Amino acid sequence: MSNEENRNNSKPKKNYTYVGGQAVMEGVMMRGKRSMATAVRDPEGKIQVESERFEPAEKQSKFKRLPFIRGIVSFVSSLIVGNRVLMRSADVALPEEELTTKAEKWLVEKHKIDINAMLDVVATGLGILLALVIFIWLPQFLTGLMGLEKNAPGWQGLWFNLAEGGVRMAIFVLYILIIGAIPSLRRVFMCHGAEHKTITCYEEGKELTIDNVRNCSRVHDRCGTTFLFLVMLVSILVFSLANVVAVKWIYTDIDWVNSAIRICFKLLLLPVVAGVSYELLRLLSKTDNKLLAVFKAPGLLLQRITTREPEDGMIECAIVAFQTVLAMDNDLTIAEKRFATPCKMTELLENTKTRFRNNGIEEDEAEWIFSIKLSIPKSAVASEERILKSSQVKDILAVVDERLTGRPLWYIIGDTSFCGYTIKVDERVLIPRSETEELAMLVVNAAEEGNKILDLCTGSGALAIAIDRELEKDGRRVEVTAADISAGALELAQTNAILNGAHIRFVESDMLTRIRERYNIIVCNPPYIPSKMIETLQREVKDFEPRIALDGGDDGLDFYRTIAENVNKNLARGGILIMEVGQGQAQEVASLFKYCDYAMIIKDGYGVDRFVKIVI
Repeated sequence: MSNEENRNNSKPKKNYTYVGGQAVMEGVMMRGKRSMATAVRDPEGKIQVESERFEPAEKQSKFKRLPFIRGIVSFVSSLIVGNRVLMRSADVALPEEELTTKAEKWLVEKHKIDINAMLDVVATGLGILLALVIFIWLPQFLTGLMGLEKNAPGWQGLWFNLAEGGVRMAIFVLYILIIGAIPSLRRVFMCHGAEHKTITCYEEGKELTIDNVRNCSRVHDRCGTTFLFLVMLVSILVFSLANVVAVKWIYTDIDWVNSAIRICFKLLLLPVVAGVSYELLRLLSKTDNKLLAVFKAPGLLLQRITTREPEDGMIECAIVAFQTVLAMDNDLTIAEKRFATPCKMTELLENTKTRFRNNGIEEDEAEWIFSIKLSIPKSAVASEERILKSSQVKDILAVVDERLTGRPLWYIIGDTSFCGYTIKVDERVLIPRSETEELAMLVVNAAEEGNKILDLCTGSGALAIAIDRELEKDGRRVEVTAADISAGALELAQTNAILNGAHIRFVESDMLTRIRERYNIIVCNPPYIPSKMIETLQREVKDFEPRIALDGGDDGLDFYRTIAENVNKNLARGGILIMEVGQGQAQEVASLFKYCDYAMIIKDGYGVDRFVKIVI
């Protein structure tokens, strides 16, 4: 270890962190108390993040949190999770054409078989088998060639176990050196360095910038390499003690049977070794006692081999993963994310529905996203069988992730459908609702040839556009004017009118203050939510849709009172005023128009008193 790394590693920690990590292909995985995040740079140079939540340790059963037992649980979990995130990172880091052979494409296209899941299982099985051969059978075999009696009692048997442990360590170091020479795995070692440097930078109280991280040590007390060294060290002691029992009670006169027994013994005792090693690692990571430094030193030296100086892009991935975990651990409302990798459409759809359901979003919106992004009918989405390309998954997940922030779907898409017309929407206007389509049809049914129609509080212009276009289709020529107090809303409404070929005159006006003409029909869907109720609305409404288009004053009726006081000068004799109202407001709104010929309350398609029709 260099003097610089010794100095860096001995610096006092200002921010103790529970976050640990793992290097993956072209990125880093970080794991906190209740969440984990993997940041990987894809072939396009963009950082993709996959995050998930899990049950924190304090909520697990007391048995799993017991000393020694927690080490076994951690060891098994690390193996399973570590392999999974490594395979997932490969799906992102490697170009899609490298991941998919012609045979795989044929299976996908002809038989709808996702071979990746099958390969994951096979690769995991082969990896375990290879580990057994290299680190259990081979050390035992090579030590046997030294002439030591493997099944001898007393000191002779102990010497065999010590020698076998030494051989195992030598094989481990040689194995690391060999795989470190492979270009792709050398880059994994560089990502390992980025992981350590990022955690060290945070613990030293420095801002997580690329420059600060680069100047930190790539050696860290809580490293998996140190843990593996401790595993091998503890295994020598544990296997030696177990051998004493085996010599006396279990070994036979058949050499190959005894070799098999020794291997089985090692496998059975792995949980014991893992549990003891974990507790020892926890102890060593929390102390700077010089007497215990001898146990740290070999692991820290091994880290010089398993870590390399990272590139800036790798450091950036490590920072992103680390900050994502910190944010998710501190804010339970942050949604999980998923890598954009090829997958079955049905699998991604179900995953999206689950994520939406867990975040209080209608599952139906998931089908809309797939329908829009894949250009297939919404009714066919649930039954569609296909494998999606990474580019398709990326497009879908971009919308899903943004929707999980609370932003309404139709703002994300950029437009919505209203009476069959495409209406562009953004945060300047409310998203037109389905019940307002019924309001448009009430006006269309009431209009006559030559009528002048005013859409008050037009917003996106959806009402005015639908009325103008439907009457034009029917051959009834009318003049339609649309008014709104918001210049931004009017700008968008004009865009929508041009998009749909509607002929509408737009006026910027605070209700009727700048309206000079008289109209045969005035239609209005004004703000009608009581002020105190705004904060109780869904997140996507109260946090994203314009408050000016929602807030109807203390009781929600302020705009209806203004209309009642002023509409008489703008409505022709025999003219009609048709308004949309909030649930439970119809009677009160109708009672405001005392001078009218008659007032009528009309129910919407759900049986709710939704519209008030006034005839002057």
